[in-house]
Amino acid sequence: MRTRRTVMAVAATVSLIAAGTSAAGAAPASTGPTTEYTVLLEEPGNRDFAIDAVEAAGGEVVRSNDAVGLLTVKAPANGFAEKVSASSAIVGAARAKPIGHAPAAKAEKAKRDNVEKENKSEKPNKAPAAQGSTAGMDPLDGDLWGLNLVRSNIARAKQAGDKRVYVGILDTGVDGSHPDIAPNFNNELSRNFTVDIPNDADGGVFDGPCEFRGCVDPANWDDGGHGTHVAGTIGAAANGFGISGVAPGVSLVNIRGGQDAGSFFLNPVVDALTYGADIGLDVINMSFYVDPWYMNCTNDPTASAEEQLEQRTITATVQRALNYAHRKGVTLIGAGGNNHEDLGKPRQDVQSPNYPPGHARPRPVDNATCLNLPTEGNHVISVSALGPSTAKADYSNYGVEQTALSAPGGYFRDGLGTPWYRTNENLILSTYPRNVALAEGAIDEAGNITPAGEAAGVKKAVQGDKVGYYQYLQGTSMAAPHAAGVAALVVSEYGKKDKKNPGLTLDPDKVEKVLYKTAIQRACPNPRTVSYVNVGRTPEFDATCEGDAKFNGFYGHGIVDAYGAVTRGKQFL
Repeated sequence: MRTRRTVMAVAATVSLIAAGTSAAGAAPASTGPTTEYTVLLEEPGNRDFAIDAVEAAGGEVVRSNDAVGLLTVKAPANGFAEKVSASSAIVGAARAKPIGHAPAAKAEKAKRDNVEKENKSEKPNKAPAAQGSTAGMDPLDGDLWGLNLVRSNIARAKQAGDKRVYVGILDTGVDGSHPDIAPNFNNELSRNFTVDIPNDADGGVFDGPCEFRGCVDPANWDDGGHGTHVAGTIGAAANGFGISGVAPGVSLVNIRGGQDAGSFFLNPVVDALTYGADIGLDVINMSFYVDPWYMNCTNDPTASAEEQLEQRTITATVQRALNYAHRKGVTLIGAGGNNHEDLGKPRQDVQSPNYPPGHARPRPVDNATCLNLPTEGNHVISVSALGPSTAKADYSNYGVEQTALSAPGGYFRDGLGTPWYRTNENLILSTYPRNVALAEGAIDEAGNITPAGEAAGVKKAVQGDKVGYYQYLQGTSMAAPHAAGVAALVVSEYGKKDKKNPGLTLDPDKVEKVLYKTAIQRACPNPRTVSYVNVGRTPEFDATCEGDAKFNGFYGHGIVDAYGAVTRGKQFL
């Protein structure tokens, strides 16, 4: 039986810390320039008392998320968090991220995760010619080894996905105009919960200049490319063009909570989760962690009083939002993370806080009080990443404590000793927004693939006036959507009509059970400790697999299986 940490006790500790601050002496006066804070009410909380506490601390409530008891507050920058958190009506407060100002000239946007585009700096080899596409599949599906590994290619003969099943993409946005996304994209339900941050708090370029007036992108737009890639893997249409997704018949809903730069801050993430739950989404894919802390710790010895409150508030708030979504019938899928560590035995955290960029410091991390969110939150199905050989990818997090399933995520260095080693084709091919391809230099103004784009394996599909682009990426961000697509197929096959919403519904605990029971079991490798030194990694990447064939730290319950889920899942309901 998998052991999984719970974070239910964290919220209580936040108020105790705040009370301790108050007991030691009067809270410091709130001073400094006005900024935004996220304030979490006690559960159950007295909203009126909480507002009184906010005002007494010098703050002003500007909006609220009543689903989880979250207030957005304008207050002086110094002293407010400690002062307001001393109230028994408040769990804690965390500083929200500033919007900033547009720079005078366009510069390189902040990028958080270099794992995904490792191939662009690694001089990939030329791979053997790909096999032709299978009948009934789309033209580029022959490049989607992940589609075959999860057996979506044969599952769709029985269940390709029901349009009444809605999958939320909580990411950097979704290009709803992409020819493979547009047929399944629900623009009416899609929302963007972020505001672009042109500059970070230190004045450096973050998201870059705002593309749209008001710095809020439309709900069918993606300036990062990450969310569109995720959406394509889940549900690109089987329309005889480009690629198809794991569940090519479901509806895709953009619930954007990520910045152009790839960062995910608390307010947009929580707003996206609760909105998705309220509109009746069946599945939400979360291929990220909540910034600025890779690990949110309840007792960070390196943190200031405000930073401690921030981490504890993030933990309590995210968990409350996950609980809310689960109660509303949402199956929650999370990326396990790309830090090549056993999440039950985490190493020192050297990447937090990551906003503003350049402020990270080494922090001791302990397993009992530190969490990577949302993947370590309750009700989240955490997914590790595999290469085409089914080996655990070098970068992928793992461990019996959190890994629930494994799925194709890409592994550039897979296939050592074969012609496939260090080739783009070891990665995951999916949809690529034209605007991002142009900004990254993968295509030119005329839409032709550049030499840089060719080196990265960028592909172009043309059919009449339809033009689509596709890029290779790797990461647990690419593994999670394979599992989310299979979860959507499970709801499509076994779900019932929902009286409250127009779509189908299936209890997320039942979806989880079908995913686990039908997964393709994989035993730990022999020997159990895998070294990645021979593919150019340091010994830090070495990973030991614990567990047996039924459940272990590399594969969880096994490799997610679309065909098994839609043909054998009924017996587990």
